[in-house]
Amino acid sequence: QVQLQESGPGLVKPSQTLSLSCTVSNGSITTNFYYWNWIRQSPGKGLEWIGSVDSRGTVYYNPSLRSRTTISRDTSKNQFTLQLNSVTLEDTSVYYCARDPHGDPWERIWGQGTQVTVSS
Repeated sequence: QVQLQESGPGLVKPSQTLSLSCTVSNGSITTNFYYWNWIRQSPGKGLEWIGSVDSRGTVYYNPSLRSRTTISRDTSKNQFTLQLNSVTLEDTSVYYCARDPHGDPWERIWGQGTQVTVSS
């Protein structure tokens, strides 16, 4: 029943910051035991986990992206956000937000995804 919806610009210029928000409905991002994730998919790399924030607000990052990534949340809006700095063409992907319990992919609930293209 919980629903996730990504939003943000679909086009970002190289070297700029990609910013996305995930709005959660019929569920709270503070609900115990769940992790709130950002995941992207591209033809070249497939699925790639970017990072997550748990119900307490602790943030986890993919080490390969952590230097450019900031995940935060706004509990008053029941949203969590993604910022990816210094984007390149390789960051062009479909970006998803998703919820899962302790990383179990079989229990993962996905947003519909949003295409983000890095281009001049």
